Amino acid sequence: MINKNHSKILLVEGVEDLRVIPELIEANGVPWVSAKQPVVFIDPCNGYDNLVNPDLIATWLQASGLLALGIIIDADENPEERWQSIRNASLNNIPDLPESLPEEGLIHITAQGIRFGIWMMPNNKMCGMLETFIAYMIPTTAEELWQFSQTVTREAQAKGAAFKAVHEDKAKIYTWLAWQNPPGRQLHQAIKQKILAPQHPDAEKFVTWFKTLYELENSSG
Repeated sequence: MINKNHSKILLVEGVEDLRVIPELIEANGVPWVSAKQPVVFIDPCNGYDNLVNPDLIATWLQASGLLALGIIIDADENPEERWQSIRNASLNNIPDLPESLPEEGLIHITAQGIRFGIWMMPNNKMCGMLETFIAYMIPTTAEELWQFSQTVTREAQAKGAAFKAVHEDKAKIYTWLAWQNPPGRQLHQAIKQKILAPQHPDAEKFVTWFKTLYELENSSG
């Protein structure tokens, strides 16, 4: 969905990202809504295959008044292959992209002066996904329970739990969330309710990338 009234755009794979990102950014000092508008308009693309469409990226880059376009994707099982895929989808419009994804996330200024960014969950280098990144925000005081939830998840898989191996990180974090008070919060709720620690140092790199890409400042209040 093209929003021609917004100058800062973020493309994500799905609605979970759409819910989590605003809560995470707000928890790190940036009000998400300003003058009744989100500071960044998020477009959930309903899967990686839709997001990686070169025509979609080109359409956004050519939108009138665009200042910044960001893309968040999951590395899944092959970070290098995923990076090359999204890079190739962008090259027609941005031919001078670097060969490798920087560890701190990509922020690239196009020939038209647009700030173009890519972040690959969880940390631009490891296998994983949004839920892998979310686990970085488990408080250090809950480390023992987190280790136990990982063990229980693997044991459940050995006993016939039906989740796919690629979704193991999802199963682990939701197992841990099932044991919190209140139990079974969604990811964005767990951030908002401080069940997770959104200012954890391991989440800081992403927050810094996001604020830098979109030139956002913390609220003085």
